[in-house]
Amino acid sequence: MLCLGVQSLMFGQAKDMVLIEGSRYIPLYGRDSTVVEVKDFKMDIYPVSTENYKQFLKDNPKWRKSKIVSLFADKSYLSNWKTDLEPNDSIHPNSPVNYVSWFAAKAYCECQNKRLPTIDEWEYVAMADETTKDARVKPSYNAQILAWYEAPRTKENRIGETPKNAWGVYDLHGLVWEWTLDFNSVLITGESRKDVDKDSNLFCGSAAVNATDLMNYAAFMRYAIRGSLKAKYSMKNLGFRCVQDIKKENK
Repeated sequence: MLCLGVQSLMFGQAKDMVLIEGSRYIPLYGRDSTVVEVKDFKMDIYPVSTENYKQFLKDNPKWRKSKIVSLFADKSYLSNWKTDLEPNDSIHPNSPVNYVSWFAAKAYCECQNKRLPTIDEWEYVAMADETTKDARVKPSYNAQILAWYEAPRTKENRIGETPKNAWGVYDLHGLVWEWTLDFNSVLITGESRKDVDKDSNLFCGSAAVNATDLMNYAAFMRYAIRGSLKAKYSMKNLGFRCVQDIKKENK
């Protein structure tokens, strides 16, 4: 993919990453308590902002709302921008960019020599609260996340105003949902995507009784949202951030 004039953007965001030390863990949903391994990687400390994305659009005209191919974005793409390069006046430059499709988010990351995080990577980092890297057993942690999810208009808040977690990452919860590289590869039922009946029940409140621990309902919601998405969708409460693989030096 050709990315034009992104050196300044790459420099500006390269320093805003943190090393995530990988490990083995059990995701809450979707794999029937199968242990997965996450390798070391770097993650953006912040989600991509409106200002970041504006610079990307300046350098890569093909992703502007008037030029993007319909295969890569639905009609909602950047619907809160008044022109190709100007968001609505109500949008702060340091708010998380939203109304961006998976294709566009993926292209943005690739233009910085980065990529979108996998579900396992995102969930691994998102397990952390301010002091503990796996805080899922804390009722207070789950309650706080659910409270954030229920709060209205969080997408309009500024980036970096919530406390950073134990990894040094901000805003994984409390602003917007975030795209992942393999967003539609995991179902919370652990069954095939051809299982239409179970798929259609993902958003039913009663489906939560199948969860092993109702205190993990916040994670249940995330997997349900991911299972409903298509790559061209653009939503008001969906943004993204990038990660980067660790390059191994030859000995």
